[in-house]
Amino acid sequence: MRSAGYEPRQMALPFDEPERFALADFIEAASNAAARAALAAPGDWVNRRLVLWGEAGSGKSHLAWIWAARTCATRLDAARLRTPASPGGAPLLIEDIDAAAAPLALFATLERATQAAVPVLMTCRTPPARLPVEPPDLASRLRASLTIRIEPAEPELLDALLHRLAAARQMSLPPALHQFLLTRLPRRPAVLREAIARLDRYALALGTAPSRRLAERLLDELADPEENDLEPPPPAEAPPAAIMSLL
Repeated sequence: MRSAGYEPRQMALPFDEPERFALADFIEAASNAAARAALAAPGDWVNRRLVLWGEAGSGKSHLAWIWAARTCATRLDAARLRTPASPGGAPLLIEDIDAAAAPLALFATLERATQAAVPVLMTCRTPPARLPVEPPDLASRLRASLTIRIEPAEPELLDALLHRLAAARQMSLPPALHQFLLTRLPRRPAVLREAIARLDRYALALGTAPSRRLAERLLDELADPEENDLEPPPPAEAPPAAIMSLL
């Protein structure tokens, strides 16, 4: 039975937000300058193919989608590509080739693109030369492509990204809290993106503004014990018990 005056607190439900890949939302920096220059000069691509690689959240997909929108390219997900695709005269964007579900279909798609003389942009998290790719002909095609790395994000990019992520959620981060997140969390775009998402959800669940106390709860969740791990942290389904204990 509820006591008089008791009002249940509504939990903020987890939700998946679509990525925003607008040109105006992309942050230019030295770390992505080589990739931007390559995308602006498709005539320089080796065999009309370019592979952009870099860690999760580095901006590969953002740049790729901007290019695809500008060139009216057909977008393909290598993890879902089961049968060869025909370019039909349009450029191709093939994302996440390191997660290709059917390498033979990917190989055949690249062959068709070569025959059609259309440019192909591919993304992955691992350099193509280090991918355990079969068949050998596919590995050969990937190695015989222009390969550009998006370098790790510099402090200026991370600072701008954190401001933009908070603004997109209409979150007001005091300067001290902003600096706390930048200095204490792993300095990777994917981690900052997940931290802001969780901080927003936890603050909504508690009915309070984002605070350092809430941010401190994120540190263990988003700790990066292995610097070479390129996987982003798993999304939070709901505030953990440690957060709910603040209620």
